[in-house]
Amino acid sequence: MNTKSPKYFLCFVLFLVLAAVKGRAQLGFCTGSSGDPIFTEDFGSGTVDGPELPPGTTTYNFTTGTPNDGDYTISSTTNYFDWQNVQDHTPGDTNGKAFIVNASFTAGEFYQRAVTGLCENTTYEFSSWLINLQRTGGCDGNNIPINVRYQIWDETDTNLLAQGDTGNIQAMTTAAWQQFALVFQTLPGQTSVILKMRNNSNGGCGNDLAIDDIVFKSCGDSVSVATDQAEDFIVTCENQGSVSAILVANPDNSIFSTHAYQWQESTDNQVWTDVPGETSNTFTTPLINSTRFYRVKVAEDPINVSNDLCNVLSDVFEINIVPIPPPPTNNGDVSVCENETATLIVDSADIYSVNWYDAPTGGNLLLENNREFSPTEAGTYYAEANSSEVDCPSATRTAVTLTFNPLPQVFDSTETFCEGDTAFLSAEIDNVSYTWSTGETTRDISVNAPGEYSVTVTDSNGCSSTRTITLNQIDAPRLDSITSNGRSIIITTQNSGDFEYSLDGSSFQDSPVFEAVTGGPYTISIRDKTNCGIVTTDYLHIVVPNFFTPNGDTSNDLLIPEGIESFNNVELSIYDRYGKLLKFGSGTNASWDGNFLGAPMPESDYWYRIKLDTLVRTGHFTLKR
Repeated sequence: MNTKSPKYFLCFVLFLVLAAVKGRAQLGFCTGSSGDPIFTEDFGSGTVDGPELPPGTTTYNFTTGTPNDGDYTISSTTNYFDWQNVQDHTPGDTNGKAFIVNASFTAGEFYQRAVTGLCENTTYEFSSWLINLQRTGGCDGNNIPINVRYQIWDETDTNLLAQGDTGNIQAMTTAAWQQFALVFQTLPGQTSVILKMRNNSNGGCGNDLAIDDIVFKSCGDSVSVATDQAEDFIVTCENQGSVSAILVANPDNSIFSTHAYQWQESTDNQVWTDVPGETSNTFTTPLINSTRFYRVKVAEDPINVSNDLCNVLSDVFEINIVPIPPPPTNNGDVSVCENETATLIVDSADIYSVNWYDAPTGGNLLLENNREFSPTEAGTYYAEANSSEVDCPSATRTAVTLTFNPLPQVFDSTETFCEGDTAFLSAEIDNVSYTWSTGETTRDISVNAPGEYSVTVTDSNGCSSTRTITLNQIDAPRLDSITSNGRSIIITTQNSGDFEYSLDGSSFQDSPVFEAVTGGPYTISIRDKTNCGIVTTDYLHIVVPNFFTPNGDTSNDLLIPEGIESFNNVELSIYDRYGKLLKFGSGTNASWDGNFLGAPMPESDYWYRIKLDTLVRTGHFTLKR
């Protein structure tokens, strides 16, 4: 019989030991870059349970109804027993299905399948989403947690490449999908593996789970791309001319020990083509004048770099050649009244900003990044479109003109009118429309009451101004009384005003008091200085002097009333302070010489009573010696 040499036997044992060590690896995600999915299992969609998994996939029983211990179903609902009813995990699915498992009473394998089309000597990431369907507090608080072991075996099902356990996943108040992953590497000459899932816990009350979205992806270094100047991207305006850059691929060495490269180019970041001959970690782009995207495919082995199932992709490096924006579109020149706020508006695509200037070229920047501008002065303003990515202004600026129309010139005023008259009010401006506070729409109106009136005038440009007229009424004078005090005549009125006064109707004075007036008949007139009325009345001025001096010097020796000539019957009575009658005279004897019974009366105040027909007046005077 043939026997193995000790050398080969030792190598075989060492391989098994390494495989066993690797098989005990814990769960984890690819720490570098991942390629496109090589294999995906989302269990389909629909409202009908199934279909049953292919033979050999599981030892559990398939059911289209409620899955009991040791059963599984493929369904869009988990509304069984008192489980939580959750949707499948696959994004965008309608009635998406998941692999629903009610664990067997005995721990063990419940799922396996072969995954083909892999590349040799390549690292991969396996992942799936898992959820515990039990509710917190279910099974009287004795829920069996779910605990799944993932295993990757070689295609012979003899070498364990990697495995890891989820650990206990307890029931939750609200169920939530969780993703778990396992990283492994294929062996030389190996292009397929076997995925196995094992239940680490016995079944019973609990240990009920669903699995969805099983995915295999290649796993490699995380690869960034930058220029030799450490730029992550290039943005320039097309008016700067053609651009070239030296790009450098920078793998992080987290997965690969060696690296093979193939650079790619795209015009839309969607369709990519290989750049012939560019297989090193550096690449000098040609001179370009339109936007281009670059990336590099990276594999650990040159034989795999052209196989998209075996390589990983770098970050995308963009050389963005920004086209010169078209100038903004003028929404129309603006004409407003000078008391209004004006807003100039232009249109430009959302990808551009708009800046405003005071000149068609150069000039001063007035406002940034706004399609609307509200200047306060009339003139022409200029809007320029610019890229929001890089300074790339439009070739020309768009002129927008602002005109401020003057307001109609009106002035407020205060006016007067006479009591009882009609006042005429005027807007005092032509060729406009009129709106009075009274509702009238003519240039001039007539009113007969004091108050505040306004008229709004509007010109052909629609600009308006308001004139306010304060109208005051001047009242005619109203006589209250006329009294004589000695030789003075005192006039009082019931109302106040700018009045003047006269005793003869022709000569007027401002004071209502006339002094040193000889007794007699007078025609008293009171008139307003603005000709807003006059009051006229006859008045007989009776003068009894305030004092007289009966000392024999022939001057003021007699107390003689004045202005009594027109009366038929005149009677004069003189009294001392005690009311004693000292003198009574009538007719031409209506005077007093200061004596009583032939004897001179002393200096003192005395009282008189004079009766003129039916008119009686009283007062007092002073006798001086």
